[in-house]
Amino acid sequence: MPPTTQQLTVPDDEIELSAIRAQGSGGQNVNKVSSAVHLRFDINASSLPNEVKERLLQQKDRRISNEGVLVIKAQRFRTQEKNRDDAIKRLHELISSATVIQKVRRPTRATRSSQNKRMDQKAQRGRTKQLRGRVSDD
Repeated sequence: MPPTTQQLTVPDDEIELSAIRAQGSGGQNVNKVSSAVHLRFDINASSLPNEVKERLLQQKDRRISNEGVLVIKAQRFRTQEKNRDDAIKRLHELISSATVIQKVRRPTRATRSSQNKRMDQKAQRGRTKQLRGRVSDD
């Protein structure tokens, strides 16, 4: 099943899946069975809109190579089918996160009232600290 977001669909021929041996514990089975899945997705060669491609490539994700190839390794489950579905689901989530346009943050300024209040509090603290000085015997 190809991952889709709102109007985006990634065809199956753009996704390259290969079975590899999983890492970690698992006894003898881990050395015999290729249950992990490598998903490779070339962002530049894909049929995604250019804006989505740019947002995907701008993400600081270590899974995206300098050539624009996204590599997802799925080895969470013990069966190849579940790992394949997990890898496709993670690709879907990554693409859908790139379709969301982040709202531009506009910096706000402190109000004149809050600035005056802050300065008054600073002056009050200064007066309080001045009173803590050494008392002279004049």
